[in-house]
Order: sequence, then C-alpha cells, then structure tokens
Amino acid sequence: MASNKTFFCIFFFFLGLFLLTSSKAMAHSMKAPRFKTSPPCKRLVLYFHDIIFNGHNSHNATSAIVGAPAWGNRTILATQNHFGNVVVFDDPITLDNNLHSAPVGRAQGFYLYDKKDIFTSWLGFSFVLNSTNHRGSINFAGADPLMNKTRDISVIGGTGDFFMTRGIATLMTDAFEGEVYFRLKVDIKLYECWKQY
Repeated sequence: MASNKTFFCIFFFFLGLFLLTSSKAMAHSMKAPRFKTSPPCKRLVLYFHDIIFNGHNSHNATSAIVGAPAWGNRTILATQNHFGNVVVFDDPITLDNNLHSAPVGRAQGFYLYDKKDIFTSWLGFSFVLNSTNHRGSINFAGADPLMNKTRDISVIGGTGDFFMTRGIATLMTDAFEGEVYFRLKVDIKLYECWKQY
C-alpha cells in the first residue's frame, strides 16, 4: 500500500512538473511574433500635389470626382466625410513641397472615401517616374485613415528601376487647402529590390 502511495506521489509530481513547463512553453510561443528589421535597400522621399476639379479650375485640375453618392455631385465632395466619392488623379510628383518645382513623374490612380463616420479613404495608385535618377513605376495600395498624422500603405510592386519591388510608404499630409488642393509627403522604404541584367 505504501508503494502505491509513493508511486502516485511521484506520478503527480512529474505530471505537475510537465504541465508547468509545457504551459510556460505555450505562453512563450503565444507572444507576438518579432520581426527582424533590416535597413531598406532603397529609400525615396517624394511629394505629390492633388488639385480637384471644382467646376471652375479645369485649366490646372489634376484630379476629378468620377463617382458620387446620390446626395452628392461630381464637382463638390459629398457631405458625411465624402463617403461614396471616387476620385481619379494624374498628379505631378516633385522632389520638394513646391507645386511649381519641376516634376520627376506622375502619381496616377484613384482614391475612394469609404466611411461615413470617419474621414478615411482607400488608395490605389502608381508613381510613374521618368527622370535622370529613376525610370519606372512604383505601385501602392492601402487604407488611408486621413486624420492620423502618418499612415502606412503597402508598396506592392513596380517596373523598370523598381522591378518587382516591395516595401512600405509612409504618407503625411503636408498641405491642405479647403476641398481643392492637398499635398502628400511620401516616404518610401523599399525592402525588396531586384537588379535587372
């Protein structure tokens, strides 16, 4: 009888020890994953300038409202945080924040306002660069919560000097003039760069 008691004591001791170590291992494995960060293989800081057509500025407008909700129209962004508006753009890209600087390319794509209760949009566009330093395109996509000081969107590919590139672009609103003009600073960090031979 004493040997049975000893056996059960040893059994429960090792069972408790096993459960304790496995729960610590499980807790360790459930921690948030850590990503090893490396410096970007290429970094660019560019600005793009958007001038929305408002019915009177066709001579210098670089974007147009192509979709509007039932309560809106195509020359004035809708109320309720512009929800439902779709804007197509062909904006100049510059190396500094001056609209009149020589452009190094064009930002071409669209943004749509996708929430009624919060001022936010979704972007899909390309930087088409054609300068002495860079030739090719960089493609971007992602949500843009406009009220945040900085927002990250994905770099999802490219062509030319940016062939199949991947990375992150941090957007910052650099200027906002009513419902007609805004300027974005785009800090592009590329982590996947390919060389063409």
